[in-house]
Amino acid sequence: MRVVTNEKFIARNARLGRYASVASIIILGAGVYLTFARPDLVSLTFVLLIGGFILSQVGIYFGNRWAKPPRLDIQITKALKGLGRDYTLYHYATPASHLLVGPGGVFVIVPRFQRGTISYRKGKWRQRGGLMLWYWRIFAQEGIGRPDLEIGAEVEAVDRALRKQLPDEDYEALQPIKPILVFTNPAAVLQEEVAEAPVPTVKIEDLKAAVKRLARGTRLTGEQLKRVRAVFAPPEEAASKGKAAQKGEKEEV
Repeated sequence: MRVVTNEKFIARNARLGRYASVASIIILGAGVYLTFARPDLVSLTFVLLIGGFILSQVGIYFGNRWAKPPRLDIQITKALKGLGRDYTLYHYATPASHLLVGPGGVFVIVPRFQRGTISYRKGKWRQRGGLMLWYWRIFAQEGIGRPDLEIGAEVEAVDRALRKQLPDEDYEALQPIKPILVFTNPAAVLQEEVAEAPVPTVKIEDLKAAVKRLARGTRLTGEQLKRVRAVFAPPEEAASKGKAAQKGEKEEV
């Protein structure tokens, strides 16, 4: 399996997360200091504490996705290891954060790192875990939110790119794009109700099996895969392939 990772994007976001975390500590510290040293400056203290808290949440958001080991992209790559050389896995290099392209179709993978008991009932995601869950939400991670909406947005963005650049017959062969929601935290427990979710939902250790299951019934040719990979090729890679083609060199697959 070939892996394409936008390392510059990851490094930039990890850096932003570190800056936000350090700034939040400084601002919160200043707010706590003013609480005791200058109780008359209530308004300024309030602003500092709120601003520091917001920055801490920004730091948590960026840190969980792009800095905290093991990174989400590394976990996904490891889980899909052994799929075969015809598959290409893209991290932060396409309209979807994590995109898998292979003979079995196009897969949009959306990871979630939340812990606790996860269920899906009556159109709503639920996350339970007692008092500790509240601690993690405030100080270590955001809530589960609406992953189905994020997945829908990424699927639509990938669909637009494919529809715009591929011949109609190739585009039709790729339909439908296959989304997968994957929970990476070992402390996450998926209830049976997630089977009712609008997208397949699995733990990270079951991701490869889910891809193989969803790939049944789809078989793209080598030429089709080459044209799909060209849609998502980084600009520098596309340029180098163009030069190679002018020299009569063969593309390595």
